[in-house]
Amino acid sequence: MEPSFSQTREYAEERDQRDELRSYRREFYIPEGVLYMDGNSLGLLSKRAERAVMHMVEAWKQFGIDGWTEGDKPWFYLAEQLGGQMAPLVGAKPHEVVAAGSTTTNLHQLLATFYRPCGNRTKIVANELDFPTDIYAIKSIIRLKGLDPEQNLIRIKSEDGRYLREEEIISAMTEEVALVLLPTVLYRSGQLLNVKQLTEAAREKGILIGFDACHSIGTVLHQFHAWQVDFAVWCTYKYLNSGPGGVAGLYVHEKHHSHSPGLAGWFGSRKDRQFDMDHTFEPAGSAGAYQTGTPHILSMAPLSGSLEMFAEAGMERIRKKSLALTEYLMQLIRVRLDGMGFTIGNPVEEERRGGHVALEHVEAVRIAKALKAEKVIPDFRSPNVIRLAPVALYTSFADVWDVVDRLKRIMEERTYERFQQERGVVA
Repeated sequence: MEPSFSQTREYAEERDQRDELRSYRREFYIPEGVLYMDGNSLGLLSKRAERAVMHMVEAWKQFGIDGWTEGDKPWFYLAEQLGGQMAPLVGAKPHEVVAAGSTTTNLHQLLATFYRPCGNRTKIVANELDFPTDIYAIKSIIRLKGLDPEQNLIRIKSEDGRYLREEEIISAMTEEVALVLLPTVLYRSGQLLNVKQLTEAAREKGILIGFDACHSIGTVLHQFHAWQVDFAVWCTYKYLNSGPGGVAGLYVHEKHHSHSPGLAGWFGSRKDRQFDMDHTFEPAGSAGAYQTGTPHILSMAPLSGSLEMFAEAGMERIRKKSLALTEYLMQLIRVRLDGMGFTIGNPVEEERRGGHVALEHVEAVRIAKALKAEKVIPDFRSPNVIRLAPVALYTSFADVWDVVDRLKRIMEERTYERFQQERGVVA
């Protein structure tokens, strides 16, 4: 706890005055009276993203089919352009990143490319705390290779149901392992894995390694190229604020760019040869090769506007504020909610903490509903986790104080008891 910490709201307001990123809050549409703490599921709409959508619609109106090559953002090159804008967020070279597909389709693409079982090396290492889609994709690709997921999928177990130990993951990297797929940040507990350590271990053992960066991109700065991560995927509708169902992103280290993608598609072609209409596929010599279908231009437009702010703010400052917000949230929870049955379920160390606080309580589902009734938007994860994600670009320290204040009132007045103890269809 920092020496200057105070549990007063005035202290929060003072920190907001010193916040280097406070001007970006005005860029977002924040519903009146709402404390939005669910940016790790869906980021808020920004005015720049809105303008970018309207600009793209205007280009369609003005150019029609010529929008593919005309205007200030020709659609034919937009996926690669956005990839270049995302590259600094993950520490990659511009040609190593492309905006494409969805997280799951990109997982299928990269698993189909890099999972090459041979001899004794047939197994994939994942973990039991993974987001379900990662496991679905892994099992699917193992079956497509004619193998049995029960025999060839290794899921690292968690001792406490919250965290993973890097040492256990590394010990599972045996001579039978062909590939490792891990999250950068665990979606439930917010644990940030040591990507550099894990990648170095995999490389020493001759194993390819990829990461699902959905819960870290835009709030944690990585160095994928320098660490020689082989591949990665992520969505952009969380911290990158690209909108519901926004286009995803993928990264492939340049050392693999000579390989043909596992799932070939027309938009993965060399740009100068794509319209030759030849039936012999010539992949682009970049991450662009891993596209399959035509880019979803209107879905990509909001990301174009949102990424402008990330370039201006810089990931170093964004990460610094994110850590400060979550640290302040934990401080307030310890002091103001003491004795109310809450447990902080995320790592507290900065080097192990992602962008959200995982607050555990036996009544979590009812408390989450009570928070929504008080205009606090949290996120519930079964069985007992309330995820609270203060986002660097639009959450203030005063917001954090107000969230804990409303939560304290809910617990003191026991208003959560009015709600049923069952989650909604969408939690």
